[in-house]
Amino acid sequence: MKLRAVELAEDAKNDMIAFYDWIAKATSPATALSYIERIETYIQGFEVASECGHLREDIRPGLRIVGFENRVTIAFVVEDERVVILRLFYAGQNWAELMQ
Repeated sequence: MKLRAVELAEDAKNDMIAFYDWIAKATSPATALSYIERIETYIQGFEVASECGHLREDIRPGLRIVGFENRVTIAFVVEDERVVILRLFYAGQNWAELMQ
């Protein structure tokens, strides 16, 4: 087992902000914060389970996809020393098209 740092690309950071804004408007800031914290906790687990999910090299070399709570698709790549979270897509988004 190799320990890797987990980093969010700028697009992934923007996706998290958009999730927060959308959920806060639809429900409450507390609910939005709780959801974002759950995603962040899940993603931090990639430091030890970095090769989880499905490899989708048909879309992009090294691309891996994993789901979170049946609503979010997380797109990431595993490098030698780090895991880079590229994007987070909410249910209904065509992530495959957006990642090409």
